[in-house]
Amino acid sequence: MMATNDTAITPHLGAEPGDWLALLKPRVISLVVFTGAIGLFIAPGHINPVLAAVAIFCIALGAGAAGAINMWYDRDIDAMMRRTTDRPIPAGRIEASGALGYGIVLSVISVLLLAMATNLCAAAVLAFSIFYYAVIYTMWLKRRTPQNIVIGGGAGAFPAVIGWAAVTGHIGLLPMLLFAIVFFWTPPHFWSLALYAATDYEKAGIPMLPVVKGAKHTRLNVLVYSLLLLPLTVSPWALGLTGWFYGVSALISGLAFVYFCWGVYADKQDAEGKSLTKDKPARAAFKFSILYLFVLFLACAIDKLV
Repeated sequence: MMATNDTAITPHLGAEPGDWLALLKPRVISLVVFTGAIGLFIAPGHINPVLAAVAIFCIALGAGAAGAINMWYDRDIDAMMRRTTDRPIPAGRIEASGALGYGIVLSVISVLLLAMATNLCAAAVLAFSIFYYAVIYTMWLKRRTPQNIVIGGGAGAFPAVIGWAAVTGHIGLLPMLLFAIVFFWTPPHFWSLALYAATDYEKAGIPMLPVVKGAKHTRLNVLVYSLLLLPLTVSPWALGLTGWFYGVSALISGLAFVYFCWGVYADKQDAEGKSLTKDKPARAAFKFSILYLFVLFLACAIDKLV
């Protein structure tokens, strides 16, 4: 049975500043800030350093605001899952209504401030990215389809586009390719996590791929998406949008990622496809996937300097 938002939450215990920060999902924000800053750095043209800092702040604030709305809506399932039970709302340290208001106010501030500091194009993309994550992914897709992560991958793919638009006032081919890279990177990244967190998702009624289609099917999809991702990551170099440094870095790191995903696919399994190694390959692939994305975007920035 699908989880609902009527699940009882522990009584309010009083929030600390760290709880309000936790609502913003700071670990996610760190990656968002990095990819947004790279998009801003590689964009043609010039932007005042102060306005650039404001733009990055707005990207971080908007992502955090979407995270707060996500935690408000998912408070019922967060209370059921072991890795999320200590989040501020299910733990009773922040009231749900307060978290929702917090997320909405920060969303409005981030979009208006970015519009004033840079341009309407960047602000519009930021506004849509918040809507995409908070509404399209969180409220519509996450509880309805095992393809939630595939389609929802767009939510984390916007920052580079926003950074580019903050400088140029428009959206170019290179930031759209970076968007596509993050979009295709998200499924193998998140499904690797879902393989060893499948019990939690099943308990909460979330139709993640391992829960609906099984571990064996999920392992195959992790490998397939890593293979699709490899030529996509090399395409900016193939199209002449980046130089040799990025091309070589993308190829080497991409082959390494395929190797890790092959390990997920070839993991020792029982008849039902469940890991006999406590999903060690999936855990390794999940950790490497974060480094992989970091390498790709950093190589893109270094390539511009080279």
